[in-house]
Amino acid sequence: MSFPKGFLWGGATAANQCEGAWNVDGRGPAKTDVTTGGSVKEPRKITYVDKDGNGHAVADRNFELPEGAHYAVLDDYLYPNHDGIDFYHHYKEDIALFAEMGFKVFRMSISWSRLYPNGDEETPNPKGVEFYRNVFLELKKYNIEPLVTIWHFDTPLYLEEHYGGWNNRQLITFYERFAKTCFNEYKGLVKYWLTFNEINNTVMMLDLFGNKGDDTQYQKAYQQLHYQFVASARAVKIGHDIDPENKIGCMICGITFYPATCDPADILLNRHNWEKNIFYCGDVQCFGKYPTYAKRLWKEHHVELDITKQDLQDLKEGVVDMYTFSYYMSSLVTTHQVKDQVSGNFTAGARNEYLKYSDWGWAFDPTGLQYYLEMVYDRYEIPMMVVENGLGAFDEVEEDGSIHDPYRLDYYREHIQAMDKAICNGVDLIGYTTWGCIDLVSAGTGEMRKRYGFIYVDKHDDGTGTMERKKKDSFYWYKKVIESNGEER
Repeated sequence: MSFPKGFLWGGATAANQCEGAWNVDGRGPAKTDVTTGGSVKEPRKITYVDKDGNGHAVADRNFELPEGAHYAVLDDYLYPNHDGIDFYHHYKEDIALFAEMGFKVFRMSISWSRLYPNGDEETPNPKGVEFYRNVFLELKKYNIEPLVTIWHFDTPLYLEEHYGGWNNRQLITFYERFAKTCFNEYKGLVKYWLTFNEINNTVMMLDLFGNKGDDTQYQKAYQQLHYQFVASARAVKIGHDIDPENKIGCMICGITFYPATCDPADILLNRHNWEKNIFYCGDVQCFGKYPTYAKRLWKEHHVELDITKQDLQDLKEGVVDMYTFSYYMSSLVTTHQVKDQVSGNFTAGARNEYLKYSDWGWAFDPTGLQYYLEMVYDRYEIPMMVVENGLGAFDEVEEDGSIHDPYRLDYYREHIQAMDKAICNGVDLIGYTTWGCIDLVSAGTGEMRKRYGFIYVDKHDDGTGTMERKKKDSFYWYKKVIESNGEER
């Protein structure tokens, strides 16, 4: 068996998807709080009030607030993130269940607007600081290491409205203050940190799922990324200065891309997809500088970035200690017209005939995880973690309260096998946190019925439910996996 002694087995969540209590104890809103529920067929919508006082709901990933408008919660819509699964009031119960499974690590995030309600305050919200300290102390009680994401898609709404979000260089300073607070307040309680969740999504999502970004969108996306790179680098340096024991990583949305044919045009396009969507962010955060192909990417969309000499110095001094990523699926890349399409495919929509697909159109490809691990480790040679991996599926509660989810076991079993092979081939993999270890609100669709957890939460798409927690069959299976350090699966 290849999993090393001390391997960090656990699970992953995000504050905006599970915490709830969206306006409790001084927390300010984030964009997820003005985002409605949706489904695989009906996209989530962002709601706002225009300058004349009229309410609107817009399904646009790249939506920009019109002049004079402001984000708003409207009466006629359901906002699932408001409640999440109420981890805010259930964290002791949930952590006890994680401990029963044998978790060595629990990945979670800190809601920026719970610590800094507007984002530009000089001092943090004491109630927010206290909440997370209590969570970390509870985890320590069970010898579970927190793995904390500082930013997980939840920029305070005030910064979005009044500063233009990450289009504004000032956000580097606000994020720096937020990160410094986290490192200082939780010194000795947290040593594993991630600066930005799936940072590459900013660019990757422009040309995926049937979208086609224009030059203006690419200009903004690459500029936002640059400011986030600088913010991340400064946070790494601050985190190391405050506590040299801190291990701070990047977090990439990992997609394994394959050329659909052996046409040289497909081969080249596939390489360029890896560079733009995967390597670009990894290279900057792991190497501390922009790669040579960055100029080609910028030129393709006439991008001119605001980059200072100090920025470049910050990048060099703030390289990460570890590379972490999410992995759910692979995707085909082709220059040819596609007839057989799947909704969940990230690029051309092409179905891979060698793979099976989930109810949401996501490719089941454990070999792609091995490929990704070996490819990336060879590039950076720093410790790696798989910090999101899971299957969203329909779960049914039987009359006796049991929940049988053999499909989830099948999914995890093969992905654990893939990690085993990668470790045998030399990859320094130190941890694995499944997404999500407990049912939570789906980020993409806003659904509860798209369930990922080993623990069932009685919450439904219409907002009803008791919030009762129930153990699925997979709960007991994962417990055995952890007890055996991956041998029993």
